[in-house]
Amino acid sequence: MNTNNSENNHIVLREKIVSEKSYSHEIYGEKFYVFNLEVIRLSSTVDIIPITVSERLLTGLDLEIGKKVKVEGQFRSYNNYENERNRLILTVFAKEIVEAEVVEDEKDEVVNEVVLVGYISKKPIYRQTPFGREIADVLLAVNRAYNKSDYIPSIAWGRNARFCQNMEVGTEVKITGRVQSRNYEKKFEDGTTQTRVAYEVSIASM
Repeated sequence: MNTNNSENNHIVLREKIVSEKSYSHEIYGEKFYVFNLEVIRLSSTVDIIPITVSERLLTGLDLEIGKKVKVEGQFRSYNNYENERNRLILTVFAKEIVEAEVVEDEKDEVVNEVVLVGYISKKPIYRQTPFGREIADVLLAVNRAYNKSDYIPSIAWGRNARFCQNMEVGTEVKITGRVQSRNYEKKFEDGTTQTRVAYEVSIASM
């Protein structure tokens, strides 16, 4: 069993701030703020990733819109209870944040990479798209300090999808990939809909 929580869950993001920081919450007198980071994939698709940061890390750092920063931390989840329903909220918890001027010709510079070591917490769901592309939905439980766990939705493709479709709950795996966002329509019992954003890890290697 891997007990080093910093190695279980590590993410690096490097790109542009696209929202003002706003107050999130306070724990033991320490205030936390959230802002959004825009990360562009090689396909030119844009992912908008939420960042949670302590006021301690903001000393001397101006998080203005358009500024490029490098964030290192962990991809975390927590439960939010609203309207008597439980909703899984995902965010990047920053442990270090610095200004970063991205040089355009630095093709090998990491802009979105996450490494997770965790356990399959739900039977993977394998399926194929209408175009025959293989996909598997994987929910990973990643241990954190103080006996907490983060539950990270992940997507495997192709050979990785076939590989994990028969994995048993409790299997320990290490994955490398990127965090991505996608919009979806949430339908309610009264017939109304709401556009929401889901976050997940697109698995590159397992």
